[in-house]
This record gives sequence, structure tokens and C-alpha cells, in this order.
Amino acid sequence: MHSNAYKNFTSYFKLSLISLVFAVFSSAKAGSYDDFFTAIKRDNAGAITALVQRGFDPNTIDPQARHGLTMALADSALHAAEALLAAPGIDVNFLNAQDESPLMYAALNGHLALAKKLIEKDADVNKTGWTPLHYAATKGHVEIMRWLLEHNAFVDAESPNGTTPLMMAAQYGNGAAVQLLLDEGAQATQTNKQGLTALDFAERGSRPDAIKLLTAPAVKPRQPAGQW
Repeated sequence: MHSNAYKNFTSYFKLSLISLVFAVFSSAKAGSYDDFFTAIKRDNAGAITALVQRGFDPNTIDPQARHGLTMALADSALHAAEALLAAPGIDVNFLNAQDESPLMYAALNGHLALAKKLIEKDADVNKTGWTPLHYAATKGHVEIMRWLLEHNAFVDAESPNGTTPLMMAAQYGNGAAVQLLLDEGAQATQTNKQGLTALDFAERGSRPDAIKLLTAPAVKPRQPAGQW
């Protein structure tokens, strides 16, 4: 074979081989991608662990920019969430398009054990805007609220519109959640940007238990520093 022809053939063969390898690799990667999100939906911890052990990135996001750990916690796929929390390099502070973190979904859905593990992995208890405490208060998950407060959650944290956890507990949570926040020093007379207090929230939600707690004689405006 002529030398130039041989070189051309060799180059063509190498390019074909590289293209074949790339195609196989891309196909395998695409397959892993689909398998990963299918495993989360099916709450299949074993499949997730196997993929991660083969080098799949547990922080991969889906076409809607959703993070696997947040998806698992939002859907209460608890085995999948456990497997993802155990994955090396998992990002426990990933924020979705709604500015929500994995810990916020654990708090919202009452997953205390997973909330504890997230905090142990340095999940942000006091992110700006809506916080895990707001989300726990919304559903009245008192044990999670207590755990967050024990880990320095701001009791009067303000959402972007100034709403506090006490306001959320008053309208959507329960009396135990309201009582806990009051016991922890939540300011009952604080207003949001619409000028609404926790009592306004309770009345708007027709919550007699919260109204009773918020109108009790012991609930007084917090005195400025230095006044008695």
C-alpha cells in the first residue's frame, strides 16, 4: 500500500475508533443519567449507590435544574435521600429555582432523622429568605422546629416579604408550633411588609388555637433594650 494511502487509512481508522468510543461513552452516560433520576423516583437506594460508585456525579441536575437530593426529599423518597446523603461530595446546600434547599424540604415533610443528618453535614439552617424554620412551622413539625432552634435557627427570621415562622405557624401550623416559637422568644407583634402580625395570620386562617395563644395576657410586645 502506498505510504500516503496507508497514512490516510490509519488516520481514518483512528478517527473512526475515537468516534465509536465517544459514542459508546455518551450512550453510557446518557443511560446513567436516566437511570439516576429513575432510581430517585422509584426510591431505589441500591441503584443510586451503584451509580455513584461507578463515578456518577450525585449532584447532577435534571432538565428542569432540579437536584436529586431535593427531589428525593420533596417526594419523600427516603431511601433515595439516604443514599444521596451518603454519596461523597453531595451538595446539601443546593438551591433550586425557588430558592429552596434540601433541608427546607426535610423540614416541610417532617423528616426529622434526615434533617439531623443534613445539619450534621453543615446544611444551612439560616439561609437568607425563606428558611427551614419557616417550612417546619408551616406544617407544625414541632420536633424539627425544636432541633433547628437548638442549632441556632433565627426565631424571627424574615422571608423576602417579612413573614416570620410565627406567622406561618399561626395560619398553617398548629398550637404547639405557635407555643414553641413564643417560648423561644418570637416577637408576636412583629409585622411583615403588608403590615400583618402573627395574630392577623391566625385570624385570616381561622385558627382559634393560635388566636388564643397570641391574645393571651402573657404575650406582650418585646421591650427595647434597656427598658423594663
